[in-house]
Amino acid sequence: MKSNIIYKGDNLAVLNNIPSEYVDLIYIDPPFNTGHTQSRTRLKTSRNPEGDRVGFQGYRYKTEVGETTSFEDSFMEYLEWLSPRLREAYRVLKPTGTLYFHIDYREVHYCKLLLDEIFGRDCFLNEIIWAYDYGAKSKSRWPAKHDNILVYVKDKKKYTFNTDAIDRIPYMAPNLVGPEKAARGKLPTDVWWQTIVPPGGKESTGYVTQKPETILKRIISTSSNPGDLILDFFAGSGTTAKVALDLERYFIVIDNNDQAIEVMKQRLASPKVSYIDYYPVASII
Repeated sequence: MKSNIIYKGDNLAVLNNIPSEYVDLIYIDPPFNTGHTQSRTRLKTSRNPEGDRVGFQGYRYKTEVGETTSFEDSFMEYLEWLSPRLREAYRVLKPTGTLYFHIDYREVHYCKLLLDEIFGRDCFLNEIIWAYDYGAKSKSRWPAKHDNILVYVKDKKKYTFNTDAIDRIPYMAPNLVGPEKAARGKLPTDVWWQTIVPPGGKESTGYVTQKPETILKRIISTSSNPGDLILDFFAGSGTTAKVALDLERYFIVIDNNDQAIEVMKQRLASPKVSYIDYYPVASII
């Protein structure tokens, strides 16, 4: 019977005990191997005539500094560490399933070669570019303002892709397509323009690598069906699980970071969700 489960523990140990061809869709956002400690401090702003900053229409706002979340993003042998986890991902994915692998420009080329080996080059579907415009801008090179999402399917003839479920976006030149098409909008390409989760915004949990729900909604709506099981074994702030619940899917999410687990427990607090402090056993299902 499917359920919604948060596992705290080593993701490889949990993956080893998931049955083969069990999950319908995998989205993962592993550490990017930047070689640095990633951290973010949560900020909360509220209207206050004595506030420390001026915002929209001249209103003053008071800023409160919240918790700082962080993790070490450095692995000496990144691909060797990642490889067994991706091989397990392939094993547990159904023939109709899809893997969305979220990474950045530093490692994407090496990771694609590894995924080509595991899934087969013929099962490479797309490289999605998630483009955004936020944060510091370099003056010594072109500022890096995109992430890469590699998309692989288990079987090129069977994978799920619900075109009718994809959200439409405005045409860049609506006058060229006529009023009817302009009103309907167009399907997104493999370049997705979407801002990051604004610090202190309504969606923000304060977790350092939180991804926008809009990105996960597009992925889950397109590459799964209601009642399907979604897996994310680098769960972080739990965006995959949150969107899966909203879209009437089930989920298994895994993380071993204490801060990530606490964020997910708060964000996903529901009688529909179970939490398991994982220790290796014969089977987890």
